[in-house]
Amino acid sequence: MARCVVDDQWPLRRAAERFQVSVSTARRWAGRYRAEGEAGMIDRSSRPHSSPRRTPTRTERRIIKVRVLRRWGPARIAFFLRLVPSTVHRVLARFGLARLAHLDRATGRPIRRYERATPGELVHVDIKKLGNIPHGGGHRVLGRAHSRRNARATTTERRNNRAPIGYSYLHNALDDHSRLVYSEILPDERKDTAVAFWLRAQTFFAAHGITVERVLTDNGSCYTSRAWRDTLATAGISHKRTRPYRPQANGKVERFNRTLLDEWAYARPYQSEQARRDAFPGWLHTYNHHRGHTALGGHPPASRVPNLPGQYT
Repeated sequence: MARCVVDDQWPLRRAAERFQVSVSTARRWAGRYRAEGEAGMIDRSSRPHSSPRRTPTRTERRIIKVRVLRRWGPARIAFFLRLVPSTVHRVLARFGLARLAHLDRATGRPIRRYERATPGELVHVDIKKLGNIPHGGGHRVLGRAHSRRNARATTTERRNNRAPIGYSYLHNALDDHSRLVYSEILPDERKDTAVAFWLRAQTFFAAHGITVERVLTDNGSCYTSRAWRDTLATAGISHKRTRPYRPQANGKVERFNRTLLDEWAYARPYQSEQARRDAFPGWLHTYNHHRGHTALGGHPPASRVPNLPGQYT
């Protein structure tokens, strides 16, 4: 196009129509070719030579200092420094500072993400405590007052003039490599319950061709018991526990707990605890076999299971 305008003397409008660009674009490229020749045809950054309205360097340093020392988000930093949140966000992005979700809040260092190379090399185990739903619905749908009336109608037990309807305990075992999950809703988190759950979970993984080598848990009493230790030792499984007050070390199953709450436990207004429990097996099957996982490139956990349909013995 530049040669047509400069060498062949085409009108700018004709060249612009021929190459399907605007007249101003044709003028700009022709001017660069006329002034610099073929060297002027090389792509250049669109960044301006000067930015007079850019945030001052001193302000940028203050933003970075507050972020590093206090680990606040853009909105809170903006309120503290009397700036606009979008300005703070732009400065943080310009200097490549990690999102708070990618940082360890205690140390300020980026979280190290890892993935075991083969299924069964590491299985994360955890328990999620979940309040039961009274018959007729709970407070998330009906409000506190109506929920209390439903609770009183559900149980005859009274504590401090209230009707407790108890809790459910979701015992979860998640394979680190495939993210395949075995989960059960159980009445408590005692050691005998946890041990029995693990034996069933181990059978589940073995049926899918996964030999468990190591188990990672928190420091709950059921996981520090002799019964749990002896059960894993008998199966030749190594047991590792997270450091106290470091749930991010068991982050994969913790993230599954959040997904479980968002997509099953609180996904729709259940009218009873039994209705929610009835929906759990179907949701768990969808999670394992059909729901795309971002860490697996959009594929479900079943895509990484070596013996999914049980074709091997």
